[in-house]
Amino acid sequence: MRFPPEFLDELRARLPVSEVVGRRVKLKKAGREWKGLSPFSQEKTPSFFVNDSKGMWFDFSSGRNGNVFDFLMATEGLSFPEAVERLAQAAGMPVPKASPEAARQARHSRTLLDVVELAAAFFEATLAARAGARARGYLADRGLDPSTQLAFRIGYAPPDRFALKEHLGAQGVSVDDMVEAGLLVAGDDIPVPYDRFRDRVMFPITDLRGRIVAFGGRALDKDAPAKYLNSPETSLFHKGGLLYNGARARAAAHQGAPLIAVEGYIDVIAMVTAGFAGTVAPLGTSLTADQLALMWKIADEPVLCFDGDAAGRRAAFRAVDLALPLLQPGKSLYFATLPQGHDPDDLIRTGGQGAMADVLAAAQPLADILWLRETEAGRFDTPERRAGLEARLDGLLAGIGHESVRKYYRADLAERLRSLMAPAGGATGRFPSRAGGHDRSGGSAGFGKGSGRFGKGGRFGGRGGAGREPFPTVVSPRLSASPLVRGARAVLPAREALIVLSVLNHPWLLDGAAEVFAALDLVHPDADRLRRAVLDTVAAEEAAHREITGEGLREAVAAQGLAGLIGRIEAALTHVADWPARPDAAPEDVRPWWHHVLTLHHKNRTLNKELKEAERALGEEPSERNYAWLRDVQGRLAAVEGTEASIEGFGALSGRPARGF
Repeated sequence: MRFPPEFLDELRARLPVSEVVGRRVKLKKAGREWKGLSPFSQEKTPSFFVNDSKGMWFDFSSGRNGNVFDFLMATEGLSFPEAVERLAQAAGMPVPKASPEAARQARHSRTLLDVVELAAAFFEATLAARAGARARGYLADRGLDPSTQLAFRIGYAPPDRFALKEHLGAQGVSVDDMVEAGLLVAGDDIPVPYDRFRDRVMFPITDLRGRIVAFGGRALDKDAPAKYLNSPETSLFHKGGLLYNGARARAAAHQGAPLIAVEGYIDVIAMVTAGFAGTVAPLGTSLTADQLALMWKIADEPVLCFDGDAAGRRAAFRAVDLALPLLQPGKSLYFATLPQGHDPDDLIRTGGQGAMADVLAAAQPLADILWLRETEAGRFDTPERRAGLEARLDGLLAGIGHESVRKYYRADLAERLRSLMAPAGGATGRFPSRAGGHDRSGGSAGFGKGSGRFGKGGRFGGRGGAGREPFPTVVSPRLSASPLVRGARAVLPAREALIVLSVLNHPWLLDGAAEVFAALDLVHPDADRLRRAVLDTVAAEEAAHREITGEGLREAVAAQGLAGLIGRIEAALTHVADWPARPDAAPEDVRPWWHHVLTLHHKNRTLNKELKEAERALGEEPSERNYAWLRDVQGRLAAVEGTEASIEGFGALSGRPARGF
């Protein structure tokens, strides 16, 4: 008996291999895989591995491997149709009956895939042609270069009502197939079907096998009724059950990339281009239960990235309510919050990859967001209010479907409640009170509080519920300077301010070092903005063969609308050690100081990258070795941040005593 490929794909998506194998083999989590003793041979050391991302199992003792169907066939002696029927029953899916009609439908699905592929090629060709000039300009403005456009197969639908219809018709595609594929608008009140997508930048949507099944179109006309328009529901496309970039993200997650969900197509592309390859997006809707299940099939702990405004908070809270009934052991969510007024695309363009990495570093677990929502705006100064909070939490706990997960959530929230209800000054619990929206240390409660999955201290620095923590809590002394605690990217780092201001006041520093200055890894958008203005001005002055002075450079840069920024930076540099950046410092003092600051900056950025690697390693393998590595990197980073210059005779030519700064 032949089964439709779509049915088998759906069956595999609903039943992870670990769930099927786990009914017969006792499995333990091992990194991104599961391991256990081989069911095919007698052994004491586990050599049987299951990988849900690949949808496969591997038995190294016997050399056998396969998918869920193969496992049932090998362990229970079932035929393939019997294995399919057994799994379909477990997944609650009706088995399609073999019939000429079913075979015809399977062939027709393959035909529709061909139709959609032809449409994608047409949109790509139109984008590259003269008619796509405006669309190419839009993409260039959004920072999507031609190679990125090709990688994501971005296209353009021309404004003509029948352009695609005529093109596909010339390829022998019937109007009925175009309508069924969602490419034409048709109906009883429409005498002549016409193109659904017109004058739109086109983003192909694929299934998990990488086949294009639908499109999302972004309008270029600002007066268009819908800014974004997706394909309608078709036999190929169910938007509540797919994710944009899902196929690529699944492959990236298998290689160790975190799975991150953002809002839109452009945001996904910006994230992937910046190095976050495991990024996906819902398709024009709020996150659905099917999409959440699909994300958990790809990764155990996806990160949901929301805007920092009220709408973003509401979306995060809706995701909490969606996830709670569906939680399973080892399956949860983390929540990252963007700076208010930023989406991932413009945050990366203004602040670089580091800005986005900082946002992800502060991602918080679902339990923290749940607790925040229930306590941030409340006052619990009466018995009735406290009883009301406890009753709300009890109601939420009752909705968690899995008994073990519910038990640990109950223990976690009970400990938080004890801390919250403790008398002021006498709390002994590990969790801060959030009564009235503030903790007892005076910090404002919000998404930026605490350390998260990627943050300082990693997942072992967070809250541990009822169990014993495997390592002491790691609290970084730099937490108060975290971008999300202060408001991401709100404060320009002092070292970056010093570097840029010193060049502004001493442009001669760029002699032979302009390329070094241009290539510096500056994470704050204001520092980068001022740096670019300085370089552009210096280049223009050199081209005109005019002498460049600090005073003249300052005036020229200030005239570009940056006078306020310069003033804010100067006002912030009040430490005694900041004097070499001032215009009256002697060149003989400035030069060695500036090179010293550059060295510290390079060390700091390098160690921060190593810190992220150490945190990721500790998260994947909580060993003493990885914990020691994390503490070592933190120690070296603290030493760099606390380093003071000790250059003998420093400052003497500027009239300052010979001492370090």
